[in-house]
Amino acid sequence: MNRTTLSLIAGVAALAAVTGFATLDAPDTSGADTARAAAQLPVERTGLVCPAPSTSDLAETAYTSFTPVTKGAAAKGSAQLTAATEESADAAGTTDGKADGKTDSKTDGKSGGKSKAKGGKSAAKPVLAPKAPGTPATGSTSGGTTPAYLGTAEGSYASGWTVQETTEVAAGTGRGLLGVNCTAPDTEFWFPGASTAADRTDYVHLTNPDDSAAVVDIELYGPDGSLQTTVGEGITVPPHASDPILLSTLTAEKQDAVTVHVNVRSGRVGAAVQALDDKLGGDWLAPAGDPAGTLVIPGIPKDAASVRLVAFAPGDADADLKVRLAASSGLITPAGHETLHVKGGMSASVDLGDVTRGEAGSLVLTPTDGAVPVVAAVRVVRGKGEDQESAFIPATAAVGTRASVADNRAKAATLSLTAPTGTAQVKVTSSAGSEGGATASQTYTVKAGTTQDVVPPAPQGLKGTYAITVEHVSGAPVYAARTLLSTDKDTPGFTIQTLPYDRGTVSVPKADENLDVLQR
Repeated sequence: MNRTTLSLIAGVAALAAVTGFATLDAPDTSGADTARAAAQLPVERTGLVCPAPSTSDLAETAYTSFTPVTKGAAAKGSAQLTAATEESADAAGTTDGKADGKTDSKTDGKSGGKSKAKGGKSAAKPVLAPKAPGTPATGSTSGGTTPAYLGTAEGSYASGWTVQETTEVAAGTGRGLLGVNCTAPDTEFWFPGASTAADRTDYVHLTNPDDSAAVVDIELYGPDGSLQTTVGEGITVPPHASDPILLSTLTAEKQDAVTVHVNVRSGRVGAAVQALDDKLGGDWLAPAGDPAGTLVIPGIPKDAASVRLVAFAPGDADADLKVRLAASSGLITPAGHETLHVKGGMSASVDLGDVTRGEAGSLVLTPTDGAVPVVAAVRVVRGKGEDQESAFIPATAAVGTRASVADNRAKAATLSLTAPTGTAQVKVTSSAGSEGGATASQTYTVKAGTTQDVVPPAPQGLKGTYAITVEHVSGAPVYAARTLLSTDKDTPGFTIQTLPYDRGTVSVPKADENLDVLQR
């Protein structure tokens, strides 16, 4: 048997191992549609990265992990969240997923905690380890030296796995409630709505989960185009490490509406922007959805005191967008802000004021003529005087088949649902609590062109925090966001997270072994 034949056999064997019980079929030459034979199977491995939460000594950070129960998922698995340090590479595989799910490990934030791995090596101790799919697991840290964390879920824990990092800061720049969903590593991110103004302290956090260094370029775009940067190119992020970069150190220009583009030359990173304001508190600006001609920004609170929209067109072509608000009564056009012109390669912003006027609302941006891809986000301010706080909502993808959000607290969470193009039905399920309780579900109908705020169904006998899962039942695409209020009376604040499709399943074609290909 020659070397070529051996290589082909090895390739077929490797492919069969990757796809599990799926095998390869010979092409159907009958002309029938073979796409119908593909099966949607749960993913078997998911990776997430959580940025370092705060530099404030007053910071109290909670981590909440949740995996929805998925039909067809593996019977066993594991998940863990460990510090993004050199030690975390040694910790891989040390957790078997048998923790009691009530982890509330207090660490000093200096190393994420350490434990002895096999062979006597020092390994990072997981900040949390889930008990089972369907039940949240929690962990916490204190202080301003908590590191970034790397997360890995396998087998039964992987499909739809989500982790939220929620930080309460009692005083100082960026005080209030800061929340972010830990992100999957990728090679490109857009952040419209950042700032280099004097009253803002914005950091872009880059976290590398891999064993080799990543090389990253950071580009900044203001109202007049690209900002001149000094050290934004060729930034090296070491393996299993995180690098927070202050935006104002990249450019001397002071701009209030900046779009940040993170482009990874080699490797992968997770990225998020921490926006801290001297007077308006702070929050995380999550990556915007991919550039598109039509965008939806869901979940603007009904009591928003002001809303500022920032949009950016990555290419050379200008974009003209129709601006509409999907309110509880239907689609309306904000007076005086009917359209927004976005020049190619430039950030455009507009202050919409109290655009929701006491109603639940979501922004819908559509092209007035030809579609030009854009990215967008809004900054929302709530409260009055010294109690004002801010949060960010990026344009996002639809819920799709299913989406989840963790860290919901009794009487502190509101779910916003919008269906811009047609009537739809969704099923909302509140999980069991992290410390006890039973699930509860309810189905909602969202009328075409409207936004509906709902209080999630309360889990029976709730103890601890719970997760919300939204499943699309029928009708048009649905977009969703969750507003979480601070439960600390001395720390007024809020944070908003969107619920894009969790990509918990993947299409796998039906396949059979066919060694005839080796004889051709």
